Amino acid sequence: MTVPFLRIPPFPGHRAAPLAEASPNRDAEVQGLATLLREARVGGAFWGKTASLPEGRAILVAAAKPETAGEATRYLRAAGLESQAVSAGHLPADADPWSLCAAADLVIADADDELLLLAALSGCRVEPLGAGRFAALADAATLEETLAAELGRWTYRDPFTGDVLEPRQAIALLARWRRLIDANRSVAAIYGIAPWKRITADALLWDGSGPVRHAKAELPAPLAPGASQVLAWIARSDARTLSQLEARGVRIGEIEDGMIRSTGLGANCVPPLSIVVDAHGPHFDPAQASELELLLETATIPEDMLRRAAALRERLVSGGISKYGQDAERPGRARESTRKQVLVTGQVADDRSVLRGGGGLDNFTLLRRARKHEPDAHIVFKPHPDVEAGHRKGHVPDAEALEYADEIDRTSSIAALLDRVDSVHVLTSLAGFEALMRGREVVTHGVPFYAGWGLTHDLGAVPPRRTRRRTLDELVAATLILYPRYLDPVTRLPCEPETLVERIAGGQAEVRSGLIRLREAQGRIKRLLGWMTGR
Repeated sequence: MTVPFLRIPPFPGHRAAPLAEASPNRDAEVQGLATLLREARVGGAFWGKTASLPEGRAILVAAAKPETAGEATRYLRAAGLESQAVSAGHLPADADPWSLCAAADLVIADADDELLLLAALSGCRVEPLGAGRFAALADAATLEETLAAELGRWTYRDPFTGDVLEPRQAIALLARWRRLIDANRSVAAIYGIAPWKRITADALLWDGSGPVRHAKAELPAPLAPGASQVLAWIARSDARTLSQLEARGVRIGEIEDGMIRSTGLGANCVPPLSIVVDAHGPHFDPAQASELELLLETATIPEDMLRRAAALRERLVSGGISKYGQDAERPGRARESTRKQVLVTGQVADDRSVLRGGGGLDNFTLLRRARKHEPDAHIVFKPHPDVEAGHRKGHVPDAEALEYADEIDRTSSIAALLDRVDSVHVLTSLAGFEALMRGREVVTHGVPFYAGWGLTHDLGAVPPRRTRRRTLDELVAATLILYPRYLDPVTRLPCEPETLVERIAGGQAEVRSGLIRLREAQGRIKRLLGWMTGR
């Protein structure tokens, strides 16, 4: 059975239909595709392990049939090239063929082996053996014609929508996946990701060489060749193990939830549909410049990306979509007309974003400061959903909260509340970013990632290194498009944020399990006990 040259990598847990179906698409535009494939290094099993030919060997022989193996031997002997050749059988079976061809001058293979096409794209001289669809590549001038014939044998479909893709669109999709896979190749091990999170996170952390390397908490992992760092979900990792790794000079990157996370709470063990991976440190820690901060401080964001960010922002706002899913209440309750409406968002007291960027403040102090700043406003206090679910710290007794707030809203979503208020006061809450997207005034008392760029009123100690003034869509582009990684909950393939947003809007992003139901029940019991005991 012939395998298409363009195909989906075997991401862990993916359940997508094939990218290509065997039906000729002779009208497909194929001009210039060789350059695109060469630049993206996709086609064939491009996700394999990075490998190279042995030193002094510049000829790769992949003759799989007995008759062609003999032909290859005779060819090498006649040309006096036997000492320069290495058999593909002596190399890793799962090697990335692009990395092998990068080190080769000549590739000898069966004429129906896609390695010949890939080698020709890489600039290698090729020697086809026998008859087959790539036999014409013996003449380098036939590359474009052979490529057009190969790609034109298939119809490509978008795995997320089912729409027909032009070959160049399929190549662009594979190129995005290649960049993700390559970004994971330097990772020796991953710490702190609970099994229930791996269901969705593994596809975003996979490096193509085998199962994701989850390490045992108490055992520092040895570094594999080419691997220079480990990744950790710090809050769930063993601090002693990480310290031992740092003492060995191992760089530790961080994994955290993305800004459009899931339909349901992480505290209820709902796995994330987006994550962020940051080699410099968490985006919520102002003590050092994260990759997100560096993007905002230094990146030039092109106009097409800004238009995309504007469209994404408008879709999120119109759909009432926030970190934990879609608002079912829209439109929000009517706003009072005589007083300024202010939302104060509670946070989890021991959340790392509060501990790192909260300036030592807690939810009660935030309420008191907000009232001092807004003496005549109608203040709504929104406790954090994880605290309300009974799983995390940060509860403010109602009597204390109502000393400074006019009401406590436990039931409305953040999106619905943002519809009715004029201003939002936060420590480091993502609600401040969501408020900016809705055109609301935002006052920061801590130092969230979106503070210091000219879009917020900052009362916290913003690092002086944040000097750039950014537009709202520049902030959205960096925060929601360039920085996180997303997973489509339907196909379980890495995707763009727009795909996940449409899944959420269409009710296709809910992930359920027995563990989730158990956690929800535990939360209800904790809330009931708290109500009975007056806590």
